[in-house]
Amino acid sequence: MRLLQRLKGGMGSQTQGHSNYAYTTARVRAMKGKLLSKETYPRLMNMQISEITRFIQEVEYKEDVDQLARSYEDVDLIEHALNRNLAVTFNKLLNISEGELNFLISEYLKKYDIWNIKTILRGKHCDASTDDILESIVAAGRLTYTFTSELAAKPTYEDVIAALSASECYSILKDYNGTNLSDIENRLDKNYYYDLFQAIGDPKTKDRKLFTKFIQTDIDLKNLVTLFRLKRYGITDPLMADLLIEGGLKLHFKEMERMLSLSFEDFLVQLENTPYWEEISDCCGPKMESLIHVETRLKKLRLKSAESFSHVYPLSIVPIMDYILSKENEVSNLRMIVRGKEVGLSDEEIRDQLVI
Repeated sequence: MRLLQRLKGGMGSQTQGHSNYAYTTARVRAMKGKLLSKETYPRLMNMQISEITRFIQEVEYKEDVDQLARSYEDVDLIEHALNRNLAVTFNKLLNISEGELNFLISEYLKKYDIWNIKTILRGKHCDASTDDILESIVAAGRLTYTFTSELAAKPTYEDVIAALSASECYSILKDYNGTNLSDIENRLDKNYYYDLFQAIGDPKTKDRKLFTKFIQTDIDLKNLVTLFRLKRYGITDPLMADLLIEGGLKLHFKEMERMLSLSFEDFLVQLENTPYWEEISDCCGPKMESLIHVETRLKKLRLKSAESFSHVYPLSIVPIMDYILSKENEVSNLRMIVRGKEVGLSDEEIRDQLVI
């Protein structure tokens, strides 16, 4: 009942009141200082999965591993522990923040609600088990783990959508017919950014302007990944413009629309005129066999830009966003190492996908 009340009531009331930026950013700086150093990852690469489990128990993941050790083991234990830690960490941000700051963090973390809903719908589409679905669930948004677990256990996608009838995204979910999942996912993503910009409002203050640029940069880099994937597989259909998200910082929508009709080679030539080319030029080429390197480079650019923004205005939401991205990246790196080891990838293949 409390969940449904939160879903119906929205977060508007939390925009009022005192915002404790100084306290929250100080706490976040301390939390960021506990993230794994770059030097840690080569050590982890030389460990067995059991050794990695013991290692993360000695750092910030002890409680998570201890809580889940009775239910899971080996890679599954690490996977669930990482997801639990991510959710606990981001819920901590909500607990220590107040007023407008709490509201903005909450709106940003709604991306995990969208991720979880998409994950559950994909699972139902592929007849995945509840356990398989829960392996990818991160309850860091407004939807609690208990409620999300109940969604994952629903027998059909219709039951999932019915259980979300009070949610903000129901107007989109009700159009899902079992065959148009990609369209529904795309609309959910676009609606997330629309709502986030609505929450930010007219960015008149310096910190709001920086937060807006932070989100716009995120959109730019997501669009670049989408364009690379389309172009790499020879897709030139102009209707694919619907997969792109409007509102980016440096990539204008019309410009990206024009890129859609180009060959991969011509697409790369056009990219040379964008502000992002310098960061990715050395890993791009007409004969590139994989997009792993360029996607990894774009992730590194995302972290780099977030850190840069956080130094401009240290008493704002941007350092908190910088921490969120850094924490997500740590979890992603750990997951890549253990999953890579599980399926027998070489050290070089794993290393290529780490963002360090």
